[in-house]
Amino acid sequence: MWPAIRDFGHVHARVAPGFLTALEMDKGDRVVTFFNGMVARERLVTTDDEARRLVYAVVEGRASHYNAAVQVFPDGEAKSRLVWTIDLLPNELAPAIGGMMDQATGVMKKTLEA
Repeated sequence: MWPAIRDFGHVHARVAPGFLTALEMDKGDRVVTFFNGMVARERLVTTDDEARRLVYAVVEGRASHYNAAVQVFPDGEAKSRLVWTIDLLPNELAPAIGGMMDQATGVMKKTLEA
């Protein structure tokens, strides 16, 4: 699971196909297009292979602040658990972004377990 999560430039193909319909790399940022037509520019903040943790920020989009961390934890001998945390402003976007996260996690689970 971690190799797919850490592949910042291929999240649309390796983690959330269909939820993300396009991805273009531009000067180190990824510009992603979501299933609903929304577009966001995301910047890689850090990748920690030892902790299996990737942090990114949305630098262009609807939110005035969006910072996210995705971390993969071992869960038994042959399983992993993914934790995705987002800090977001303004708070009024939380229901919409939360709904999108719910949709994304279903796609991610199906894709990463395949």
